[in-house]
Amino acid sequence: MQTKPFRIGTRGSPLALAQAHEARDRLMAAHHLPEEMFEIVVLSTKGDRITDRSLAEIGGKGLFTEELEQKLVSGELDFAVHSAKDMPTHLPDGLHLSAYLPREDIRDAVIGRTAPKLIDLPHGATVGSSSLRRQALIRRMRPDINVIIFRGSVETRLRKLEEGQVDATLLALAGLKRLGKVEVLTDILDPDTFPPAPAQGAICIESRIGDSRIDDLLAAVNDAATFDTVSCERAFLAALDGSCRTPIGGYAVCEGDLIRFSGLIITPDGRSQHAVTTDGHRRDAAALGTRAGQDVRARAGSAFFDDWH
Repeated sequence: MQTKPFRIGTRGSPLALAQAHEARDRLMAAHHLPEEMFEIVVLSTKGDRITDRSLAEIGGKGLFTEELEQKLVSGELDFAVHSAKDMPTHLPDGLHLSAYLPREDIRDAVIGRTAPKLIDLPHGATVGSSSLRRQALIRRMRPDINVIIFRGSVETRLRKLEEGQVDATLLALAGLKRLGKVEVLTDILDPDTFPPAPAQGAICIESRIGDSRIDDLLAAVNDAATFDTVSCERAFLAALDGSCRTPIGGYAVCEGDLIRFSGLIITPDGRSQHAVTTDGHRRDAAALGTRAGQDVRARAGSAFFDDWH
Protein backbone atom coordinates (compact mmCIF):
# COMPACT_ATOMS: atom_id res chain seq x y z
CA MET A 1 0.00 0.00 0.00
CA GLN A 2 1.29 3.47 -0.95
CA THR A 3 2.34 5.44 2.12
CA LYS A 4 4.48 8.20 0.60
CA PRO A 5 2.90 10.89 -1.58
CA PHE A 6 2.98 10.42 -5.33
CA ARG A 7 5.38 13.01 -6.77
CA ILE A 8 3.90 14.94 -9.72
CA GLY A 9 6.33 16.92 -11.85
CA THR A 10 5.28 20.14 -13.57
CA ARG A 11 6.56 23.44 -14.89
CA GLY A 12 5.82 26.48 -12.76
CA SER A 13 3.67 28.67 -15.02
CA PRO A 14 0.10 29.33 -13.88
CA LEU A 15 -1.22 27.22 -16.76
CA ALA A 16 1.14 24.32 -16.04
CA LEU A 17 0.14 24.41 -12.37
CA ALA A 18 -3.56 24.48 -13.28
CA GLN A 19 -3.01 21.36 -15.39
CA ALA A 20 -1.09 19.58 -12.62
CA HIS A 21 -3.84 20.42 -10.14
CA GLU A 22 -6.48 19.07 -12.54
CA ALA A 23 -4.56 15.81 -12.86
CA ARG A 24 -4.15 15.56 -9.09
CA ASP A 25 -7.83 16.32 -8.45
CA ARG A 26 -8.99 13.70 -10.96
CA LEU A 27 -6.68 11.11 -9.40
CA MET A 28 -7.91 11.98 -5.92
CA ALA A 29 -11.52 11.49 -7.03
CA ALA A 30 -10.85 8.30 -9.00
CA HIS A 31 -8.98 6.59 -6.16
CA HIS A 32 -10.64 8.28 -3.15
CA LEU A 33 -7.27 9.57 -1.97
CA PRO A 34 -6.62 12.67 0.17
CA GLU A 35 -4.69 15.64 -1.21
CA GLU A 36 -1.70 14.88 1.00
CA MET A 37 -1.10 11.70 -1.02
CA PHE A 38 0.08 13.88 -3.93
CA GLU A 39 3.08 16.21 -3.92
CA ILE A 40 3.36 18.68 -6.80
CA VAL A 41 7.05 19.23 -7.63
CA VAL A 42 7.70 22.42 -9.63
CA LEU A 43 10.73 22.56 -11.93
CA SER A 44 12.00 25.37 -14.14
CA THR A 45 12.83 24.29 -17.70
CA LYS A 46 15.14 25.87 -20.24
CA GLY A 47 12.11 26.75 -22.35
CA ASP A 48 10.71 28.76 -19.43
CA ARG A 49 13.98 30.58 -18.78
CA ILE A 50 14.78 31.64 -22.36
CA THR A 51 11.92 33.79 -23.67
CA ASP A 52 13.63 36.22 -26.04
CA ARG A 53 14.10 33.76 -28.92
CA SER A 54 11.89 31.37 -30.84
CA LEU A 55 11.79 27.71 -29.83
CA ALA A 56 13.14 26.81 -33.26
CA GLU A 57 16.29 28.83 -32.50
CA ILE A 58 16.97 27.32 -29.09
CA GLY A 59 16.17 23.67 -29.65
CA GLY A 60 12.46 22.96 -30.03
CA LYS A 61 9.77 21.42 -27.85
CA GLY A 62 12.06 19.29 -25.68
CA LEU A 63 13.18 22.43 -23.87
CA PHE A 64 9.92 22.36 -21.91
CA THR A 65 10.33 18.74 -20.83
CA GLU A 66 14.02 17.87 -20.42
CA GLU A 67 14.40 18.68 -16.73
CA LEU A 68 11.16 16.88 -15.83
CA GLU A 69 12.15 13.81 -17.83
CA GLN A 70 15.55 13.62 -16.15
CA LYS A 71 13.81 13.47 -12.77
CA LEU A 72 11.39 10.83 -14.09
CA VAL A 73 14.20 8.60 -15.35
CA SER A 74 16.09 8.94 -12.05
CA GLY A 75 12.97 8.03 -10.04
CA GLU A 76 12.75 11.42 -8.30
CA LEU A 77 9.29 11.90 -9.84
CA ASP A 78 6.51 9.33 -10.20
CA PHE A 79 4.98 11.03 -13.24
CA ALA A 80 4.89 14.41 -14.97
CA VAL A 81 1.99 16.47 -16.34
CA HIS A 82 2.41 18.32 -19.64
CA SER A 83 0.54 20.18 -22.34
CA ALA A 84 0.47 17.43 -24.96
CA LYS A 85 1.25 19.84 -27.79
CA ASP A 86 4.59 20.65 -26.08
CA MET A 87 5.76 17.05 -26.26
CA PRO A 88 8.38 15.99 -28.82
CA THR A 89 7.33 13.03 -30.96
CA HIS A 90 10.31 11.01 -29.70
CA LEU A 91 10.57 10.55 -25.93
CA PRO A 92 13.63 9.52 -23.90
CA ASP A 93 14.25 5.78 -23.57
CA GLY A 94 12.16 4.27 -20.80
CA LEU A 95 9.40 6.90 -20.80
CA HIS A 96 5.94 6.97 -22.41
CA LEU A 97 2.74 8.99 -22.45
CA SER A 98 0.61 6.74 -20.29
CA ALA A 99 -2.60 8.77 -19.91
CA TYR A 100 -4.53 11.73 -21.29
CA LEU A 101 -7.11 13.76 -19.39
CA PRO A 102 -10.38 14.61 -21.18
CA ARG A 103 -9.54 17.13 -23.88
CA GLU A 104 -10.47 20.80 -23.75
CA ASP A 105 -11.36 22.97 -26.76
CA ILE A 106 -8.86 22.51 -29.61
CA ARG A 107 -9.32 25.94 -31.21
CA ASP A 108 -7.13 29.04 -31.30
CA ALA A 109 -8.41 32.30 -29.84
CA VAL A 110 -7.66 35.82 -31.02
CA ILE A 111 -7.08 38.56 -28.48
CA GLY A 112 -7.28 41.76 -30.50
CA ARG A 113 -6.38 45.22 -29.24
CA THR A 114 -7.10 47.35 -32.33
CA ALA A 115 -9.71 45.03 -33.91
CA PRO A 116 -11.45 41.87 -32.68
CA LYS A 117 -10.77 39.68 -35.73
CA LEU A 118 -7.57 39.04 -37.69
CA ILE A 119 -9.35 39.89 -40.92
CA ASP A 120 -10.33 43.32 -39.52
CA LEU A 121 -6.88 44.40 -38.28
CA PRO A 122 -5.49 47.54 -39.93
CA HIS A 123 -3.21 47.13 -42.96
CA GLY A 124 0.34 46.35 -41.80
CA ALA A 125 -0.77 45.56 -38.25
CA THR A 126 1.58 43.65 -35.94
CA VAL A 127 0.55 40.30 -34.47
CA GLY A 128 2.63 38.48 -31.85
CA SER A 129 3.03 34.71 -31.87
CA SER A 130 5.81 32.25 -31.06
CA SER A 131 4.18 29.45 -33.08
CA LEU A 132 5.44 28.92 -36.63
CA ARG A 133 2.09 27.31 -37.44
CA ARG A 134 0.13 30.35 -36.30
CA GLN A 135 2.57 32.69 -38.04
CA ALA A 136 2.20 30.83 -41.35
CA LEU A 137 -1.60 30.66 -41.11
CA ILE A 138 -1.81 34.36 -40.27
CA ARG A 139 0.34 35.18 -43.32
CA ARG A 140 -1.87 32.96 -45.48
CA MET A 141 -4.92 34.92 -44.34
CA ARG A 142 -3.31 38.38 -44.25
CA PRO A 143 0.03 38.63 -46.13
CA ASP A 144 0.28 42.30 -45.15
CA ILE A 145 0.44 41.57 -41.42
CA ASN A 146 3.77 41.85 -39.62
CA VAL A 147 4.17 38.77 -37.39
CA ILE A 148 6.73 38.95 -34.58
CA ILE A 149 7.99 36.40 -32.01
CA PHE A 150 5.90 36.66 -28.85
CA ARG A 151 6.92 34.24 -26.09
CA GLY A 152 6.25 33.92 -22.37
CA SER A 153 3.39 32.76 -20.19
CA VAL A 154 -0.22 33.59 -21.03
CA GLU A 155 -0.08 36.40 -18.49
CA THR A 156 3.15 37.80 -19.98
CA ARG A 157 1.73 37.82 -23.50
CA LEU A 158 -1.49 39.50 -22.38
CA ARG A 159 0.55 42.18 -20.58
CA LYS A 160 2.68 42.82 -23.70
CA LEU A 161 -0.52 43.15 -25.72
CA GLU A 162 -2.00 45.62 -23.23
CA GLU A 163 1.22 47.66 -23.36
CA GLY A 164 0.66 48.10 -27.10
CA GLN A 165 3.61 46.02 -28.31
CA VAL A 166 1.29 44.31 -30.83
CA ASP A 167 -2.19 44.79 -32.28
CA ALA A 168 -3.24 41.22 -31.50
CA THR A 169 -2.00 37.84 -30.35
CA LEU A 170 -3.25 34.25 -30.56
CA LEU A 171 -3.54 31.79 -27.68
CA ALA A 172 -4.98 28.32 -27.27
CA LEU A 173 -8.60 28.59 -26.16
CA ALA A 174 -8.03 25.60 -23.87
CA GLY A 175 -5.42 27.51 -21.88
CA LEU A 176 -7.67 30.54 -21.47
CA LYS A 177 -10.46 28.28 -20.22
CA ARG A 178 -8.21 26.52 -17.72
CA LEU A 179 -6.98 29.87 -16.40
CA GLY A 180 -10.47 31.39 -16.23
CA LYS A 181 -9.52 34.11 -18.73
CA VAL A 182 -12.01 33.47 -21.54
CA GLU A 183 -13.30 37.05 -21.23
CA VAL A 184 -10.14 38.44 -22.88
CA LEU A 185 -10.70 36.72 -26.24
CA THR A 186 -12.20 38.69 -29.13
CA ASP A 187 -12.60 35.89 -31.71
CA ILE A 188 -12.38 32.10 -31.99
CA LEU A 189 -10.86 30.62 -35.16
CA ASP A 190 -12.52 27.79 -37.10
CA PRO A 191 -10.27 24.69 -36.98
CA ASP A 192 -11.19 23.82 -40.57
CA THR A 193 -9.64 27.05 -41.88
CA PHE A 194 -7.13 27.66 -39.06
CA PRO A 195 -6.13 24.15 -37.92
CA PRO A 196 -4.76 23.84 -34.39
CA ALA A 197 -1.45 22.31 -33.40
CA PRO A 198 -1.59 18.54 -33.12
CA ALA A 199 -2.53 17.60 -29.52
CA GLN A 200 -3.71 21.15 -28.73
CA GLY A 201 -6.07 21.27 -25.77
CA ALA A 202 -4.91 17.93 -24.33
CA ILE A 203 -3.13 17.30 -21.03
CA CYS A 204 -0.88 14.23 -21.04
CA ILE A 205 0.83 12.34 -18.25
CA GLU A 206 4.32 10.94 -18.79
CA SER A 207 5.70 8.07 -16.72
CA ARG A 208 8.23 5.24 -16.75
CA ILE A 209 7.58 2.24 -18.99
CA GLY A 210 7.02 -0.88 -16.91
CA ASP A 211 6.04 0.92 -13.69
CA SER A 212 2.82 -1.05 -13.24
CA ARG A 213 1.98 0.68 -9.96
CA ILE A 214 1.86 4.09 -11.68
CA ASP A 215 0.22 2.68 -14.82
CA ASP A 216 -2.62 1.31 -12.68
CA LEU A 217 -2.97 4.65 -10.88
CA LEU A 218 -3.14 6.65 -14.12
CA ALA A 219 -5.40 4.26 -16.05
CA ALA A 220 -8.34 5.42 -13.95
CA VAL A 221 -8.14 8.98 -15.36
CA ASN A 222 -7.20 8.16 -18.96
CA ASP A 223 -9.77 9.41 -21.49
CA ALA A 224 -9.97 6.92 -24.37
CA ALA A 225 -11.19 9.38 -27.00
CA THR A 226 -8.42 11.85 -26.19
CA PHE A 227 -5.86 9.05 -26.18
CA ASP A 228 -6.94 7.95 -29.67
CA THR A 229 -7.20 11.40 -31.26
CA VAL A 230 -3.87 12.62 -29.88
CA SER A 231 -2.16 9.34 -30.80
CA CYS A 232 -3.33 9.90 -34.38
CA GLU A 233 -2.18 13.53 -34.40
CA ARG A 234 1.23 12.75 -32.88
CA ALA A 235 1.76 9.97 -35.42
CA PHE A 236 1.07 12.51 -38.20
CA LEU A 237 3.70 14.80 -36.66
CA ALA A 238 6.21 11.98 -36.30
CA ALA A 239 5.80 10.94 -39.95
CA LEU A 240 6.65 14.53 -40.93
CA ASP A 241 9.44 14.82 -38.36
CA GLY A 242 7.36 17.61 -36.85
CA SER A 243 8.92 20.01 -34.37
CA CYS A 244 8.82 23.69 -33.51
CA ARG A 245 10.74 24.23 -36.77
CA THR A 246 7.86 23.02 -38.95
CA PRO A 247 4.46 24.69 -39.47
CA ILE A 248 2.07 21.76 -39.13
CA GLY A 249 -1.60 21.73 -38.11
CA GLY A 250 -4.05 18.91 -37.66
CA TYR A 251 -6.74 17.40 -35.52
CA ALA A 252 -8.69 14.18 -35.18
CA VAL A 253 -12.27 13.59 -34.05
CA CYS A 254 -13.79 10.35 -32.74
CA GLU A 255 -17.24 9.43 -34.03
CA GLY A 256 -18.26 6.18 -32.37
CA ASP A 257 -15.75 3.51 -33.42
CA LEU A 258 -14.43 5.71 -36.24
CA ILE A 259 -11.81 8.44 -36.21
CA ARG A 260 -11.57 11.28 -38.74
CA PHE A 261 -8.36 13.24 -39.26
CA SER A 262 -7.52 16.48 -41.08
CA GLY A 263 -3.93 17.67 -41.42
CA LEU A 264 -1.95 20.43 -43.07
CA ILE A 265 1.65 21.42 -43.75
CA ILE A 266 2.34 24.97 -44.85
CA THR A 267 5.42 27.01 -45.70
CA PRO A 268 6.34 29.71 -43.16
CA ASP A 269 5.31 32.45 -45.60
CA GLY A 270 1.82 30.90 -45.90
CA ARG A 271 2.03 30.69 -49.69
CA SER A 272 2.22 26.93 -50.26
CA GLN A 273 0.45 24.10 -48.46
CA HIS A 274 -0.57 20.46 -48.66
CA ALA A 275 -3.65 19.16 -46.85
CA VAL A 276 -4.98 15.69 -46.12
CA THR A 277 -8.21 14.25 -44.76
CA THR A 278 -8.76 10.61 -43.92
CA ASP A 279 -10.73 8.33 -41.62
CA GLY A 280 -10.65 4.81 -40.25
CA HIS A 281 -11.27 2.66 -37.18
CA ARG A 282 -10.17 4.03 -33.82
CA ARG A 283 -8.08 0.94 -33.11
CA ASP A 284 -5.86 2.06 -36.01
CA ALA A 285 -5.58 5.68 -34.85
CA ALA A 286 -1.78 5.88 -34.82
CA ALA A 287 -1.41 4.03 -38.12
CA LEU A 288 -3.95 6.40 -39.69
CA GLY A 289 -1.92 9.42 -38.61
CA THR A 290 1.30 7.86 -39.88
CA ARG A 291 -0.20 7.16 -43.31
CA ALA A 292 -1.59 10.69 -43.50
CA GLY A 293 1.85 12.12 -42.75
CA GLN A 294 3.53 9.86 -45.29
CA ASP A 295 0.95 10.83 -47.91
CA VAL A 296 1.51 14.55 -47.37
CA ARG A 297 5.30 14.13 -47.36
CA ALA A 298 5.19 12.19 -50.64
CA ARG A 299 2.97 14.78 -52.33
CA ALA A 300 4.96 17.74 -51.05
CA GLY A 301 8.37 16.35 -52.02
CA SER A 302 11.69 16.99 -50.31
CA ALA A 303 12.08 20.45 -51.82
CA PHE A 304 9.01 21.64 -49.90
CA PHE A 305 10.81 20.99 -46.61
CA ASP A 306 14.27 22.05 -47.80
CA ASP A 307 12.97 25.49 -48.72
CA TRP A 308 12.06 26.14 -45.07
CA HIS A 309 15.70 26.03 -44.04
